[in-house]
Amino acid sequence: MSKYQLGLYEKSMPGDLTWAEKLQAAKNAGFDYVEMSIDETDAKLARLDMTDGEIDEVRAAMRATGVPFRSICLSGHRKFPLGCPDMQKQDRSLDIMQKAVALAAKLGIRTIQLAGYDVYYEEGTDKTRADFLQNLRKAADMAAAEGIQMGFETMETPFMDTVEKAMNYVRQVDSPYLGVYPDSGNITNAALLYDGDVADDLETGRGHIVAVHLKETVPGKYREIPFGTGHVDFQKIVNKSWQLGVRRFVGEFWYDPQTDWREELQKANDFLRSYLDKAE
Repeated sequence: MSKYQLGLYEKSMPGDLTWAEKLQAAKNAGFDYVEMSIDETDAKLARLDMTDGEIDEVRAAMRATGVPFRSICLSGHRKFPLGCPDMQKQDRSLDIMQKAVALAAKLGIRTIQLAGYDVYYEEGTDKTRADFLQNLRKAADMAAAEGIQMGFETMETPFMDTVEKAMNYVRQVDSPYLGVYPDSGNITNAALLYDGDVADDLETGRGHIVAVHLKETVPGKYREIPFGTGHVDFQKIVNKSWQLGVRRFVGEFWYDPQTDWREELQKANDFLRSYLDKAE
């Protein structure tokens, strides 16, 4: 049994591949599992309403390839946030949460990464933060009923761009099913903004970090930066995460039609494992 698991972000591959093709591509590149994306697009949100037949297709693809989906990146809450002032959207946010937990349970998915936003397209207020907390408690109860671990992604907005800020909500909810799922690139940018240190920030999440996204960034830019061309100190982040007991990591990067995407998967796997294999 391997000492750690390295997953692959689904959006690193072309969107028109079948489930089996995505899982097989991940396997060929050396990844252990795939992180499913449920973002704010209608097509991805529709996954929450998959029929039993469609769920069986996903299960069959996992069996055929030997590679599972083991986490969900649930960014659909950007459009329907837990703290939304529009109560219809807030109701939809809880519906999304309930369905995501149910889907995870059916597919054997262990972890749901939550977007750390009270609101995204609106202005945050005391009310949006209070509603966010109240609905988080409901979400934690949903996850607890199915034994699914949830973790906050550290985001690119000031509301929750550090582990320390995420831990503020984790402590208030105080559920074993809500933790933090930090993004290495985002906390690196935040450390620069606040003159902090990524290892110190990760330390604030001790005992509550469920997994880590390994992503590259440059100052002020949060996505689509090729591995090795940014300012993330991967060895430092991996070592600190390892010391904190983290053994699940996901390579987060995006499909670029200008590149040979299969080659990019292989390069990413080799790059990330070169740090993970030296973790201490």
